[in-house]
Amino acid sequence: MLAADADPQVAIQSTTSALRRVAAIDIGTNSTHLLVASVDATLKTFRIIQAEKSTTRLGERDPETGALSDEAIQRGFETLRRFRDLAHSHQVEQIMTAATSAVREAPNGRDFLRLVKEELGLDVDLISGPEEARLIYLGVLSGMSFGDRPHLLLDIGGGSTELILADGRDARALTSTRVGAVRLQRDFVKDDPIPPNRRAFLQAFIQGSLEPAVDKVRRRIKPGETPVLVATSGTAMAIGTLAAQEDVRPPLKLHGYRLTRQRLDTVVEKLIALTPAQRRELSSLNERRAEIIVPGALILQTTMQMLGAEELLLSERALREGLIVDWMLRHGLLEDRFSFQSSIRQRTVIHQVQRFAVNQKRAERVAAHALTLYDYSKGVMHNDDGQGRDLLWAAAMLHACGQHINLSAYHKHSWYLIRHGELLGYSEAEHLMVAAIARYHRRSLPKKRHESWQALQHRQNRRVVNEMALLLRLAAALDRRPEPVVSSLRVQASASALEIELHSERLNQNLSLEKWSLESCIDVVRDAVGVTLKVKVQD
Repeated sequence: MLAADADPQVAIQSTTSALRRVAAIDIGTNSTHLLVASVDATLKTFRIIQAEKSTTRLGERDPETGALSDEAIQRGFETLRRFRDLAHSHQVEQIMTAATSAVREAPNGRDFLRLVKEELGLDVDLISGPEEARLIYLGVLSGMSFGDRPHLLLDIGGGSTELILADGRDARALTSTRVGAVRLQRDFVKDDPIPPNRRAFLQAFIQGSLEPAVDKVRRRIKPGETPVLVATSGTAMAIGTLAAQEDVRPPLKLHGYRLTRQRLDTVVEKLIALTPAQRRELSSLNERRAEIIVPGALILQTTMQMLGAEELLLSERALREGLIVDWMLRHGLLEDRFSFQSSIRQRTVIHQVQRFAVNQKRAERVAAHALTLYDYSKGVMHNDDGQGRDLLWAAAMLHACGQHINLSAYHKHSWYLIRHGELLGYSEAEHLMVAAIARYHRRSLPKKRHESWQALQHRQNRRVVNEMALLLRLAAALDRRPEPVVSSLRVQASASALEIELHSERLNQNLSLEKWSLESCIDVVRDAVGVTLKVKVQD
């Protein structure tokens, strides 16, 4: 069958002139965070340029009055001064600043914000619990593909816990509960390690506090739906790091990492048995996180039990990224949340294409040919259920990024760059698969000793990589010249043969180079799938 010249996925364009820089500051109960982002007005997405964190401990309030202490105010003020200057050094056009539960609840919280305004010129939004939940939703939405399933987002902060039920179009329930890691540590933990009776009390307190939020989200779940649980922010990331250290091959990034309830229970039991000094010796915990990790872990564990969830996904994006998305919405750079979510994978791939100076037009041609081969060779070249198509497109767009480093063995450099780059909307396993497909689009086939092959832990993932890499090899073989010469392919697949007919861009154009290049793959195709590759040029 004759395929169309292109695929909708490869049509996204961008120009560097459309870039705008903004910053977001999140004043939390335990920490204050800064993000500086480069917003692409054409792609309608953003890239994080710089991220900073300071443990300001605003949650350590006066035990009698609940007011922010002088020490906490000084720590917060100095951090905000430093973050403001850093943001200005990037020539940002605006700094969005939000303060959450610690400042919201303190009697002198608004006095602190007036001081920040007068002395530093920063306008700080004192956001409510539901608004905090909404911004967390936007942040997670910017970095994770929801697909057709609703997601339950869990953000455990220092002073509050947000639970959100949402899908790619909108948030169905936004809840905020006054239970957090710092609050529990301050109010209830007197002995550390926590005695069994105090642990039981904490779990009961957490459950009682979260029941209204859990009941609310449950009422909004439609019959037949099974939401995906996503955990974000410091407590979840710290526990994820501890759990991942036990993996044979720990992930480079925690974004998209799957944590089972069984593994979580193991980590919690280990943490509860340790003294504060022993927890501080854990390389994955800084001193302040070691102090509050146990109550935070109990919130996470109890919430999973209440929801009946057997696993969760980790998201590195949360409120501060949500501030960036909210700025984009308010400035007309996004039509709506769904338009942003529906193309998150394509946009993050195009970002990497631009970052590594890939020739985008040539990459789009290779991707279009690869998808044509995918669509018309099912059952012969592959038996994929649809997952591989998107991975094939991403790998095709990025397969030549290694040329950014060196032309020699560039496919190996491509694997490294993709593997260590940011691919939002892709799980850790999918990220590895995209990198491996690009790695094996030329030269040798996968070998057990290859690091890129060893990183694929499941047989099914290796099968998909094998099949998609073979299709990409054929598509890339047609990319022999800077200018387009092959307009489209006619593909016919049978149990014994794969026939590819090349259609030229112009009448009487010589495609002998492309025919020769494709025929050089005959042996590989025969050895891989047992069919004969036949190539012809349209008469």
